[in-house]
Amino acid sequence: MDEQVGETLRPDELGAELGAKATLVQFSSAFCAPCRTTRRVLGEVAGMVDGVAHVELDAEAHLELVRRLNVVRTPTVLVLDGAGRVVRRAAGAPRKADVIAALGVAIP
Repeated sequence: MDEQVGETLRPDELGAELGAKATLVQFSSAFCAPCRTTRRVLGEVAGMVDGVAHVELDAEAHLELVRRLNVVRTPTVLVLDGAGRVVRRAAGAPRKADVIAALGVAIP
């Protein structure tokens, strides 16, 4: 997780409320095996850290957002701060330690 983006996402775009401190947004697709691993890792981290939400989006059902954010593979994970700004981005299944480190950037 190393690329900073700066784009801001709203709850109505995600179809879910933002976490009070941070939000982990996962773009997935139906037949993506690494997406299942990513879902588990992000869910575990969100469960460990108060104020962090995990939102999983089907890339095919959110094509406008996928195009706007230049999501080219699944899983792609965005880490949003409490205001919905993208502070980190990664493609592929992340390691739990990397997700926790990225949250350190999102949560002051």
